[in-house]
Amino acid sequence: MADEGLRPIIVKKIKKSGGGAHGGAWKIAYADFVTAMMAFFLLMWLLGSTTKGDLNGISEYFQTPLRVGMLGGSGSGDSTSVLQGGGRDLTKKDGQVKKGSEPPQKKSYDLKAAQAELERVEMERLKGLKNRIEAAIESNPTLKQYKKQLLLDITTEGLRIQIVDEKNRPMFALAKADLQPYTKEILHEIGKSLNEVPNKIGLSGHTDATPYINGEKGYSNWELSSDRANASRRELILGGMDETKVLRVVGLSSAVFIDAEDPFNPINRRISIVVMNKKTEESIANDGKMLEVSNEAMLEQRAPAATSK
Repeated sequence: MADEGLRPIIVKKIKKSGGGAHGGAWKIAYADFVTAMMAFFLLMWLLGSTTKGDLNGISEYFQTPLRVGMLGGSGSGDSTSVLQGGGRDLTKKDGQVKKGSEPPQKKSYDLKAAQAELERVEMERLKGLKNRIEAAIESNPTLKQYKKQLLLDITTEGLRIQIVDEKNRPMFALAKADLQPYTKEILHEIGKSLNEVPNKIGLSGHTDATPYINGEKGYSNWELSSDRANASRRELILGGMDETKVLRVVGLSSAVFIDAEDPFNPINRRISIVVMNKKTEESIANDGKMLEVSNEAMLEQRAPAATSK
């Protein structure tokens, strides 16, 4: 009993630390939550920025992933994919293209759209020029009295300005290429306006069906219409028009009428000025190139014959 009294008494005390149930575990849970939310919003962004066709392709790929590898077709590295890449070289940005498939036609579509826009802008420019010429005619008392002799319209070639004869008011001297004073004034005013646009112009002379005494054997309506077109060209340049704007000058005699029912109507005697659109300019330029090529070919064919002689 004496020995039991000397035995040491051990007292156990349990220390309770603050936040024992929480500790640092909440930080890990919060980090997992943030990561999950970031992945969720990234997924939502991808779904929102992907087309319906791509979504169907992605869905089909994950349903049958081996079919793409075995049979070919659109894969995860397809060039049409949102996330482009893949192929043998992972640094490429163009993505994979199925063997035998043609490249996308986006560039050709863009080219057509750009060409259509240029044509639209050019048409607006020609319409603006038409309005300015009409306004100049209205504001000029001298030109206003010849308003009925000035016909302006938009054609497939561009803006057409026609100066026509009236019964008692011809533009030229009878059967000659001499311009009347008022015709010169009209051409001077038009010449100034034509410098406002970069387009080239073409001039054509027209006569009525009244023939010369000698018919087509001597000086005829063909020569007269050509001379009148050239006289108009010179007068436009004297009025201030840039001489390099002229691309074509032709005489059409009585081949094209305004009043086909009455070939002798004075309105058929006219000068036609066409402010050409780009398409017409290119067509004339291409015709000129083809003519040069054919002339060179003819010279080459004649050269051996000349040498043999």
